[in-house]
Parts: sequence; structure tokens; C-alpha cells
Amino acid sequence: MAKWMLKRSSCDIEKLSSRMKCSKVILEILANRGFKTEAEIERFINTTTDDLYSPGLFKDMAKGVQLAKEAIQRGEKITVYGDYDVDGVMSSYIFYRALSTCGANVSCYIPHRELEGYGMNNESIYRLKSEGTELIITCDNGIASIEPVELARSLGMNVVVTDHHEVAHEVDESGEKHVCLPNANAIINPKQPDCNYPFKLLCAGAIAYKFALALYKEFGLDEKEALEFMEYAAIATICDVVDLVGENRIIAKHGLEMLRSTKNKGLNALIERAGLVKTNVGTYHVGFVIGPCINASGRLESATVALELLLCQDQDEARALAERLVALNEERKQLTEKGVERVAGIIESTRGRDDRVIIAYDEQLHESIAGIVAGRIKEAYNMPAIVLTNGKDMVKGSARSIEKYNMFEKLSECSGLIERFGGHPMAAGLSIKRENIEKLRIKLNELCGLTLDDIEPIIRIDKHLSIEEVSFELFENIRLLEPFGKGNPTPIFAEKNIRVVGARLLGKSCNVLKLTCMRRGCLEKIDAICFGGAKKFEELIRQKFGDVVYDDIIKKGTCSLDMDFVYTIGVNEYMGRKNLQLLLKDFR
Repeated sequence: MAKWMLKRSSCDIEKLSSRMKCSKVILEILANRGFKTEAEIERFINTTTDDLYSPGLFKDMAKGVQLAKEAIQRGEKITVYGDYDVDGVMSSYIFYRALSTCGANVSCYIPHRELEGYGMNNESIYRLKSEGTELIITCDNGIASIEPVELARSLGMNVVVTDHHEVAHEVDESGEKHVCLPNANAIINPKQPDCNYPFKLLCAGAIAYKFALALYKEFGLDEKEALEFMEYAAIATICDVVDLVGENRIIAKHGLEMLRSTKNKGLNALIERAGLVKTNVGTYHVGFVIGPCINASGRLESATVALELLLCQDQDEARALAERLVALNEERKQLTEKGVERVAGIIESTRGRDDRVIIAYDEQLHESIAGIVAGRIKEAYNMPAIVLTNGKDMVKGSARSIEKYNMFEKLSECSGLIERFGGHPMAAGLSIKRENIEKLRIKLNELCGLTLDDIEPIIRIDKHLSIEEVSFELFENIRLLEPFGKGNPTPIFAEKNIRVVGARLLGKSCNVLKLTCMRRGCLEKIDAICFGGAKKFEELIRQKFGDVVYDDIIKKGTCSLDMDFVYTIGVNEYMGRKNLQLLLKDFR
């Protein structure tokens, strides 16, 4: 069961409220998230694209742009070396369009997930050289490609690395860390130790957008024209699950506004085929509908299909490509469900009793969904999880982590057992010899350091809020804090002793719980919805009141219970009518 924790701030909300025309609830939420002064709050709520930092602050940005300019002026072939996920596809698109606008002879190369794996590889470098490439610009990869970059340079090619992944390091005998960087002509990555760019959490799509701005400026083009790329950077930002704070929030917020009126034929076709209302598209739709369709091409076929969709200029072709992506995503969903079920069984039969880092090896698992399955396993156990399967040459897999465990750092400490790895504190990819899997499991758990408190699920509550205070005005005020996502979650509220007078099970599988609640002091009712909460409700009622009472509640749809809720506020729109509702995160 999750632990409920109420956030608290020392900020004087009454004093702040008297000076600002802003809801006290919103001010308290912002104070709990570290925004305590008028200036900070004003900047958060009313942020504009003018608040973005200059691309010139990146280490090597000027050098990288200059290399691109010289290659364009000499008519040299430029290859954008991308990646097969949403961030990689979006950044590839931005680079391709920006370079093309500046007159470049440019093409994109995205490696095949299963045949080549993540990042640069020697075979592709030889291929690009034979095809006449003279400048390689990487996006969403390259920072760990020591050998392939060295090979490209030795073959006479220039290389500009643009990446946002963690920089690898080695530890010498004295315990001192030394960074390992590729020998590229320019490296644009804010996570380099000597990069002074103020914001370190950009995704590859956002860095590509910054490069486009600098490139346009270098060619004397109106930088405002590069603003069109922000919607693609926003999709990348949301789908790569970077923290929606600082520049990421600005890019996501204004990029979403642009997406709602996008002129891109491919995106319009995908939005239409996915059954979305274009003017209502938000972070959820991008992260859980549009993004997975784009990702599906890289998982089950080739990411070039998604790139073709973005570049498509023919409406019929766009619709056909969108149809293909949606079909691939449906296939991916089915593979995922079967994979999660199988891997969960493997874990239950093989996991060490005291293991707090989970490693599961499933020979049958489709390599492309290892990351999704690892994420589902991590959520189920609230422990770091690594899911491995057979790759082309050796065992490959993906890792997903929890807040208290830096996956990249821990894998670095076990680098002697791993052939190749890269990623972030919360997610990583790796290749490993089969005989080293058990050794890695043992070592990671020896180095683990996680306590029982660390792996206990926690729900962080923004504010104690009675359901009598829930209103359409508050709902609209909360929307001022959008877009929501990692680092800027939807505000969560809690209340005790709510009178529940009705209970129903909804959905095909009857796994959705709908409760009818009474507001105190009046006859008004408000619904509370908990997706996937039916099983827990059944267990609680049967345990506390017995089988007969539970069966009676479900049969009649009525009850008389006092319950505690952790919830967010939503609006249900049906037949033109809007009703407030509570979206339950947890209950007891």
C-alpha cells in the first residue's frame, strides 16, 4: 500500500495572496514546488518563448553550426544520424528541415533497432562514407560512441555530436572519475562537465531546435521561422519524459499550442486516425497516443516510416502512413501484454528474496518492447528493473529506475560486466554476455543501497482539500499550471471521511470503480472515478464487512461508507453537459 505524504511549505500564503491576483490553492501548490516569490510565480505562470536561453551558450554550438555552414557552402553531403524513438525521430526531422532550408545536401540515417541497435556503429560509418557523406551530425546519440566517431574521423569525415544522454566516465585506481568523450569536431550536450548552458535537462529534440535557431541566424534567416520546429521539440520533450520544468515546460507549453493548429499533413493524419480532437491535444494525448504510434515504427519495423510521415506532403499518403503506424502500435500493445505477463512469472520464480534490483531474462521477448516491460515491472514492484532478451549478437535489454536509484551510475559501477550501456539516472539500455547476467544481478544488489523506505510507494499530496472546495473555477485555475508531466505533475489533493453513497463497476472488464459521494452541508453529489480500482475496492469491503455486504453493494449500486481519497480534479463532458469529478489516485 502506498504511503500518503502531504507536502508543506513555510511560505506565507495569506501575505502572498494579498499582493497577487491568484487563487490561494494555486499559490500553495506552487510554494510546495519551490515557487515562493511573486517573480518566480509570475515567470512560471506567464512564461514566454522569450524566456528561453540563447543557443550560443552551449559549448561547441558555434563550432557545430560553422561546420554545417561550411559543408553547405561546399555542397558536401551531410547525414543526420538519428535514433529510432520519438526523440530521435523528431530531432532528425528538425535537423533535416532546418538544414534543407539552408540549402544543404542532407539525408537522414536512423539505425534499425534489432539489426544495429542504439547509436552509431562501425558498419554504418563505412556505409555512410561509401555513400559520400562528409559531415555526420548525430542527434539523440553519439556521446558514448567513442570507437565509431574515431573511425569516422579516420575516414576523413567531420562529426558533430548533439546528444543529451549522460556522459560516461571511468574511475582510476585512486577512485577519481574521468569523463570519456568521443573525438568529435564538436560536441553539443549540456551534460558535459565544461558546458555552461544553464539548463541541463533538455531532450535531443529541444537541442535540435536550438541548433536550428543558431543555424538560421548564421545564414541570416529570420529566427522566427525556426519557431515552427517547437511543436516537434514539444512532442520529443513530452515523450522522452524529461522534467517539465524550466525550458522544458516553456517548449512543451508553447509547442502544444502550435500542435493544436499544426499544418503538418502527417501529424494531422495521425491525430485524425487516432480519434483525437486536435484543439484539445495535451500532454496525455502526446505521451500516450501520438508518441506510442510514432515509437511503434521503430520498435516493429523501421523508424524511417515515422520520419516519412512527418515529411509527407501528400494527404492520401499521409493517411496511409498514419494507418500503418496505428496498426503497428496495436500489435505492440498485444506483444507488451503477453511480455509483461511472461516476465512477471519469470521474476516470481527466479528473483532472490532480498533482491531490490530486479533482473529478468526472457528469451521470447521482442527486443523492442523490453523498455516498456521494464517500466511496467518497475511500477508493479516499485523497484529498479532490468529486462533482458536475445539481440542479434548478444543479450540486450532496458532498465527503468525509481527516484532513489541512479541506474546509469550503478551500471557504470558494473561496467566490467557489461559490453555496452548508456542512458539516464531513470532509464538505460545495455548489451551483456549471457554468462554475465547472474553476475550483474549479484553485483547490482550488493551495491544497491536501497532501504525498505526507499522502495515503498509514495503519493505526494499537494494540499488537503475538501470536496466542497472543488469547483469549475478551481479546475480552470489549475490549468494555468499546465502542461503536466514528470517534474510538474497534476496537483494531487486529499480528504478524509468522505461520505460515499453509491458504487458501480464499469468497463469491459469491470475494473473501473465509480463512487458517488455527498458534499457536506448540502444535497449535492460528485462522482469519483478510479481506473483499475475495482479489485482493491472489492478486497477492502470483503475484508472489513464481509462477502455478503460487498455482493449487496455491487448488486444494488448503493452503500453508506466513509472513505479517504487521494485525488485530482477532472471534468466529464457528455451530451454537451460538463460535470466535475474526482479522479482517484488511491483510497482507503
